[in-house]
Amino acid sequence: MEIRPGLHRIVAPIPPRFIAMHLFTGPRGALLFDTGIDGSVDGTLLPYMRQAGIDPASIRWVVSSHCDFDHTGGNAALKAAVPGAEFLAGAADELMTENLEALIAGRYGEFARADGFDDPPETTAEIRASTRLVGVDRVLAGGESFDLGEGRELEIVAVPGHSPGHLAVWDAAHSALAISDAVLGETVPTASGEPAFPPTYRDTARYVETIERVRAYDAELLLTAHYPVYEGRGVREFLDASLAYTERIDSAIETHLVGEMTSLELIRGAAPDLGPWPPAAADYLIFPVTGNLERLAAAGRVAQGWRDGTRTWRWIR
Repeated sequence: MEIRPGLHRIVAPIPPRFIAMHLFTGPRGALLFDTGIDGSVDGTLLPYMRQAGIDPASIRWVVSSHCDFDHTGGNAALKAAVPGAEFLAGAADELMTENLEALIAGRYGEFARADGFDDPPETTAEIRASTRLVGVDRVLAGGESFDLGEGRELEIVAVPGHSPGHLAVWDAAHSALAISDAVLGETVPTASGEPAFPPTYRDTARYVETIERVRAYDAELLLTAHYPVYEGRGVREFLDASLAYTERIDSAIETHLVGEMTSLELIRGAAPDLGPWPPAAADYLIFPVTGNLERLAAAGRVAQGWRDGTRTWRWIR
């Protein structure tokens, strides 16, 4: 759907959720923000472009918002369709944007050894089947600009927190900020709007800074990958809810961290206070809860320990 002149939101299924890719077009070429999973390019993106009368060869730049497979999994398919496109990613996400094994081990398997939590084998198999990556041609740090022609420039914005190298795209001509997964509300939804799993931000301190950085743009349109388009007051409400959720996790930790507990012990006790997900989905609270615990540890309020090879947490009194 063309939501503004030269700004297209292209929604592809990743059941039970969806992924929204964003295409910025102009007389000097187009910038594609995310490629979805492997089937998103041939199944959704290219048919949309043909119907809209947009030549795929006009795509000059492909910016991966971050390293997650549902944002980069279509990169190889896009490269096959548009061999001349330049593939770009955040510097801190470069390795996991171009190396699937590094992504699986370093991002989705981060908590396997320390906390005893990992994706189930069927999830890992689905990730492998849905993802074909390519090398990153150039890394971005934020502040770069891309000229689409006729005075329209896009600015790259660094928005870490969900991942270290997460990027956003600011389209000043439309007061539109495409943030992908940089801000995640209170739950990641299914395509029908039901709660799917928790907001998986990872570095809480940087995530909170990103929320305030996004707020400072005062965007009229906020474009995410898995949520509706937010406009006007809806932008502020989404950002407020996202920030409040980080504080809600702090409150749950205050209530449920008793004595020395492993991450999963704490999460399973706190989960009913944090969202409506079934137990298997609620375990993904390990991403934001670990981020909040690390922030508390940096402030000297909690300490990390070990019990039989598993990480534990306790208050410093």
